Amino acid sequence: EVQLVESGGGLVQPGGSLRLSCAASGFIFSSYVMTWVRQAPGKGPEWVSGINYGGGSTTYADSVKGRFTISRDNAKNTLYLQMNQLKLEDTAAYYCQVDVGSRRYRGQGTQVTVSS
Repeated sequence: EVQLVESGGGLVQPGGSLRLSCAASGFIFSSYVMTWVRQAPGKGPEWVSGINYGGGSTTYADSVKGRFTISRDNAKNTLYLQMNQLKLEDTAAYYCQVDVGSRRYRGQGTQVTVSS
């Protein structure tokens, strides 16, 4: 059974930093592209960042480029998102996501609130 468990969210002031983690199990983590998506209250899901199998290729939404860094540790089956220079508009629930076979899996999410 595919399981994704996010952690690391919290309340932070504008300009602050957080590091999100996603612990993965139930599939061969190192064989799959992983992504982070977020959803703000009242809005649809927004793709944030993706990383390829080995971690050598990463992509970012324009809204987070230069501030967020995605990475992975295949030995630990863990995905990360380092978020710096956080802005009010980064407030959202953050989810890690993987497509295995014909199914898309997403964790329960971790809440990030940026507020002064």
